[in-house]
Amino acid sequence: MREDEEQQSLFRDFRVIVFIIAIFASIIFIQPGYSSEEGFTTGLNYGLDLEGGSWLQVKLQGATAQLDADAEALSGAVLRNEIGDSINIVNVNTDNEQLVVTFTTTEQLTTARMDQLGLGQSTVTRENNVTEVVFYTSKSTLITSYLSDTLKAEVIPERTDSGSIEYEIRTPVSQEDLERIMSNVGGYIVRGSDGTPIYREGVREETRDLTKDILSEKLNTLGLKDIPVRVVGDDYILIDFAGMDLATAQDIASKPGKFEIRIATQGNASRHVLYGDEIQSVGIAGYNDRDGQWYTPFTLTDAGALALQRAAIETGATTDPMSHNLIMYLDENEVYSAPLSSSAAATLSQYPIYSWQASTGGDEESRAKAEQLQIHLRAGALPVKVEIIGSGQVDASLGEQFRSQAIFAGLMTLLAVAAVVYRRYRKPEILLPMIGIVVSEVIMILGFAGAIGWQLDLPSIAGIIAVMGTGIDHLVIITDEVLYEGKLPPRKVYLARITKAFAIIFAAAATTVIAMSPLVVMGFGALKGFAITTIVGVLIGILIARPVYAKIIHSVLEASAEKAASKSE
Repeated sequence: MREDEEQQSLFRDFRVIVFIIAIFASIIFIQPGYSSEEGFTTGLNYGLDLEGGSWLQVKLQGATAQLDADAEALSGAVLRNEIGDSINIVNVNTDNEQLVVTFTTTEQLTTARMDQLGLGQSTVTRENNVTEVVFYTSKSTLITSYLSDTLKAEVIPERTDSGSIEYEIRTPVSQEDLERIMSNVGGYIVRGSDGTPIYREGVREETRDLTKDILSEKLNTLGLKDIPVRVVGDDYILIDFAGMDLATAQDIASKPGKFEIRIATQGNASRHVLYGDEIQSVGIAGYNDRDGQWYTPFTLTDAGALALQRAAIETGATTDPMSHNLIMYLDENEVYSAPLSSSAAATLSQYPIYSWQASTGGDEESRAKAEQLQIHLRAGALPVKVEIIGSGQVDASLGEQFRSQAIFAGLMTLLAVAAVVYRRYRKPEILLPMIGIVVSEVIMILGFAGAIGWQLDLPSIAGIIAVMGTGIDHLVIITDEVLYEGKLPPRKVYLARITKAFAIIFAAAATTVIAMSPLVVMGFGALKGFAITTIVGVLIGILIARPVYAKIIHSVLEASAEKAASKSE
């Protein structure tokens, strides 16, 4: 009767109930199965080194530099490009960092038209068929506009710690070409104190990280397996395609890219309107019952809406929308082209439009186009283009071999630990719960990986093996504290000793978590998987498994002591 009561009380313990639920939940997430063709299967994701596949290394194309130019030549070049050749620069004054440009033109300009240029504020007067404009801007704004128009690329100015302006050019341009382009407006690349031009091939760290995040979202939104995308060095990104051949990987990696909206002008010519970073949000592709069209909704930022209105007015799309298609490009490949609707054209002639619907047609193919366009709009807008500069492949059979060897290493570790524990205690009633707890921790770690879609690789397996080792250490500490002079101590002594054991365990676990945290935060490639697995394993152990083991070992030793006492009687 005593044993039945102990067994019943053990399974009524809250910690044991949580432990059992965690085990069952982990098994569900692991999704174990068996088929005659594939043998034993699971729902776990395996990395490149365990499943085989391909890897690609891509380089971000761009340059950063500090630039200067002649204010009058720069103003003339930008204004002639935006307004026309009739521009005559009358005067250019520099007030601190502000430029005050006075010019005349025969064009009938308005303040609204000048504001649409996005270059600054202005005052406009017209007399005797001549328009005089006083234009308030800055040199950095004009340099940005000049380079953007010349290179057909985004240029982002940013103030450095020293107070100077650094320009990030989001397209490949050599130092020589940049010097030549700037010389056309009396400009040059600024030189540092040592006389070296302040120019660097590559982009800023913030742009690199943004590209990595968007690329990761783009690839994983395509419905593929979890694809790790990680930064290597300053301007390189490494992508692993587990279970995929090299040709397919290269094809997929080449799809994400620079998203751009242009508007047709005359013939095959078109004018830039905005890039993907001016798309504020993207809705889910849907079907419009009213006109029988599949569509993809999206919203523009204030700047994007104004840019689209300005381009539509200046190209004549508001008066003749059928001759001026709105065209969307991804890496210079057309992904959408359609004219503005008559209602949109009429509205744009007076106000900017922020919410848009890109219609693709009414059949199933149009539905697929709308869904694909949704992906392009949502994650296709890489800040810079990427170039594949390295690639490689891991044979599937080699990945299978690595996986088998990793499983074998785990089993050998478990057997070795079991042998050492049995030699120390010589009691099967201690060995079996201890090994059972270690195995349960491995199951819960794998369940966690399955639940979040974590991709297991060799470093992750190494982390699991390391957790098995530290877990046994903690269980030995608990066992030694529970055994008092080789037997179960009185309850008061037991509680004091188990408290001491858990104080040691929590301190050791905290040390491990703190030691692994920098690898997680700093993200040193594959070592991040090792660190995350180790931390998760330690937390599962101290929060779920260790307390249950303490409860089980106490019950087992108590039952053994009662049996020994009954035999002696």
